[in-house]
Amino acid sequence: MTRDWRAWLPDVALGLAVLALGLLEAANTDLLDVAGQSRTTLVGVALVTAVAVACSRREPGVALSLVWATSAVQVLTGSPIMLVQLAFAAVAFGTARWGRSSTVIAAGLSIPTAGLIAALLVVSSSYAPFIDSDSYRSLVDTAYRFGDTWQVGAAVMGMGVLAVPFLAGLALRFSERARHSKVSQVAAEEEAAQAVRETEQAREIARLREEQARLARDVHDVVGHSLAVILAQAESAQYVDDVDTEKLKATMATIATSARSSLQDVRQVLTPPAPGAPAASSGGLDDLVAGVRASGHEVVSSVVGTPQPLPPELEQVAFRVLQEMLTNAMKHGQRGEPVFVERHWPDGSWVGELRIEVRNVVASSADQPTDAVQVTGGQGIDGMRRRLEAAGGRLDVRRRALADDDTFTVTAWVPVRAVGR
Repeated sequence: MTRDWRAWLPDVALGLAVLALGLLEAANTDLLDVAGQSRTTLVGVALVTAVAVACSRREPGVALSLVWATSAVQVLTGSPIMLVQLAFAAVAFGTARWGRSSTVIAAGLSIPTAGLIAALLVVSSSYAPFIDSDSYRSLVDTAYRFGDTWQVGAAVMGMGVLAVPFLAGLALRFSERARHSKVSQVAAEEEAAQAVRETEQAREIARLREEQARLARDVHDVVGHSLAVILAQAESAQYVDDVDTEKLKATMATIATSARSSLQDVRQVLTPPAPGAPAASSGGLDDLVAGVRASGHEVVSSVVGTPQPLPPELEQVAFRVLQEMLTNAMKHGQRGEPVFVERHWPDGSWVGELRIEVRNVVASSADQPTDAVQVTGGQGIDGMRRRLEAAGGRLDVRRRALADDDTFTVTAWVPVRAVGR
């Protein structure tokens, strides 16, 4: 990917400044007379130094390679060291600040290596003539401030020129990395908090939807049962003799009682109980059976085992399930046929299942097979099944085809446990 050339402008400007200083030094130095070399050598050193400085930010690895290549050529050819090469400090800083890990390690090892090589060259005879030249005289005088001999002082100065910017680059590198790490940590924490908020929001939406579904099931059960009883009473009232006012009044009283009970149950469903208040009871299972009998339906009820008090939540489940069973029996069953209700309580234990079974006769269907088939059902059956599954129970709905009529059987198993367990 091609980099934007405008990003190189500061680096190129710095390189041109170093090149200008190098050319100025090459034009006014007396090192050529001592070394016996052409001025082109110093111009080349100045040019490579300028390129290395220009690459120190964008290509620190290339800059470090140019520094070592220039130094190696100078050592092998005996070329003099120029003052402009102090700009190698910018390369040391760039490699530590922007270089890759391998470049940083190589630069860190290069500093003591360069100091050692410089010390060996200074004491050798090949570089001895340069020490007495006017170009190095001021540096030699300064070197005595850092050691007993100018050689030691020069080594310390050289190490400082490279080591100080290198350490400064490392400090900025780790500081920037720590800042990015902090920003990343803050971003990760914000993302985690956002995820928690979204999860809580999703849970709240699911809870509200479940609450809406529960209210819909409860209202469906309450209103459906009451309307079925009221409808049955209203239909039976059509056949009451006009002179039998007492029976007509009893029928109307049953309709009023059913409507009042339905209204009370709907209010109870829609009004949440106060915190800590006991759950309101919708009446017993016997009351449901008695209400259907009062509507004019024949109900054959049997109880097997000893009835036991149930916790409020299980009592509510059993009540609503039997209520929906009887509603379906009144709506879809033949009016002249009885409705059979059986309740089987577990014997000898407080733990078990209450089996509630309701059977009624429905009109025969020609497309029904002769064997019993399981029925998936509509909203009422689905509501019973979900209510039971939430409490740990189960539901079975079957239709059996007989010779003349079909039998519709709904069986529910409600878990039984003692109150307080």
